[in-house]
Amino acid sequence: MPRWEPDARERLVAAALHLFTEQGYDNTTVAEITERAGVAKSTFFRLFPDKREVLAAGQEVLSRLLTQGIAAAPEDASPLAAVAAGLDCAAEAMTPFNRELAPRVRAVIATSAELQERDQLKQVGLGAAMADALRARGVPDPATALAAEMGVLAFKDAFAAWTVPGNERELGELAHEALDRLRGSLTDLG
Repeated sequence: MPRWEPDARERLVAAALHLFTEQGYDNTTVAEITERAGVAKSTFFRLFPDKREVLAAGQEVLSRLLTQGIAAAPEDASPLAAVAAGLDCAAEAMTPFNRELAPRVRAVIATSAELQERDQLKQVGLGAAMADALRARGVPDPATALAAEMGVLAFKDAFAAWTVPGNERELGELAHEALDRLRGSLTDLG
């Protein structure tokens, strides 16, 4: 087996999802994942600390993209406009691989309380990253927290709609619509 595998991360994620679906998350070992992916066990642990993290592959990249987009928004952008710029940056990076695997990831997460907890922590982490990026722009609290949470909700809603079989709309467009709906809901609160 070669020392360096060019697409090892994607192969490991795909292999893990297949195995989690076939035999359950708890019944799948790292050894089985690496065997199915055709990579060494050391490659797995170089990329992921444990099998749970396979399902969160890309979270750091997503956080980075959201915060980069927020930071790159025009100086006079409102907090929600800056969040929209972050959503655009993240949406541009999503690939057919993300779209294809998302329903299986959701299905596996639904089978385990531990994975559901991890998914919730992921959402909290994305919100914290966006709030930090907004604070760096000089947005005061509590507006940072509210705008960041709206960004997380918009991304989650848009991503779910984007991954529905047969959907042909772009993720960025869906994210903007979700953010607009949330903004409208704020006014409905009175």
